[in-house]
Amino acid sequence: MPSNRAPKKRTWGYLLPATIVLFLLSSAPHLVAQAALLMEQPYGVFGSLNPTGHTAIYLERVCADTPVHLRMCAEGEPGVVISRYHGMGGYDWVAIPLIPYLYAVDDPSKVPSKVDPETVRRFRDRYREALLGTFGDALPKGNAFRDGWVQLVGTAYDRRTYAFRFATTPEQDRQLIARVNALSNVSHFNLEYNNCSDFDRFILNNYFPHQFGRTIFPDAGMTTPKHVAYALVNYSKRHPETQLRILEIPQVPGNRHESHAIHGVDESLIMNGYVIPIAVLNPYIAGGLLADYLVQGRYKLVPKDPTTVGPEHLYALTQPSGAASNPSSTGTGSQEDNPPDSVQPAVSSPNRDAAVPAHSTRLSQAAPTPASPTKVKP
Repeated sequence: MPSNRAPKKRTWGYLLPATIVLFLLSSAPHLVAQAALLMEQPYGVFGSLNPTGHTAIYLERVCADTPVHLRMCAEGEPGVVISRYHGMGGYDWVAIPLIPYLYAVDDPSKVPSKVDPETVRRFRDRYREALLGTFGDALPKGNAFRDGWVQLVGTAYDRRTYAFRFATTPEQDRQLIARVNALSNVSHFNLEYNNCSDFDRFILNNYFPHQFGRTIFPDAGMTTPKHVAYALVNYSKRHPETQLRILEIPQVPGNRHESHAIHGVDESLIMNGYVIPIAVLNPYIAGGLLADYLVQGRYKLVPKDPTTVGPEHLYALTQPSGAASNPSSTGTGSQEDNPPDSVQPAVSSPNRDAAVPAHSTRLSQAAPTPASPTKVKP
């Protein structure tokens, strides 16, 4: 009898530690970061004529040595925003650190609660000298219909942005870095077939394979910011592990009039009355556009009271998914539980003597110094 009991004791001795290890692994937080689709409202003359807006992708764990070469972030770096642009020195995509992309400064506390065009121009010029000078003279200055290089920095002075935040894993981020760095990065921008939203489809398909394709309806076959966001929201409803959350990054007042509501192609043709001359020329096409809009073009993406994050309260966007919320953020959770009492924080006045920004902006001053950007040629 004693000889029969000994193996059972040894079996229980092995099974108990294994059970404890499995329990600890299952209860440990997942090592997930996040990314976000940034749906940016149209503004200005071109925004009135083409109210489809702009999209970009924010990557919390991905940073950049130069605006055209990605790497994994070091501790304390809040990531970059990457997007496709037209006429940016011959490049197809450009990556800019999050805080300069939104506010054209290194330190969020230097963002004023209200700006004027001269302040915005000074912020942008200082950042171009510090970082975008690596492009040489290849960046366009812009005009009434195109904003040129200024759309790379300080976007929150021009328009409101909605961030559709979703969870990512380190392996997904590494795969994306390798794939994007391997691209030729030569501009082949086309408004109808190869625009900023088409580039976002490419990025999103790296995280959610085969989920973001081109469609004929709505928007007459053109990929638009609103439709890409719609596809992401629909996907998240079927896959709760996406941890989708919608945040609002408000426009800093004072530089220009408030940005406009974002529309799809069919919606903009109908809302702006452009469908009338189309109906005169071809009533069948006009009827098709109207039917397309009524059947598939009317959908609401943003909840009534999304969580609002300002320059000093970006933790809701930058902290890892599932992490404990920072007390200074305006709320955490899914899009269903965004609180109605969103807060816009008051911030200090700009410091005219602030240090010139480095390319890899950090939220923590104790973080290591980033590598200096290298000279790039288009």
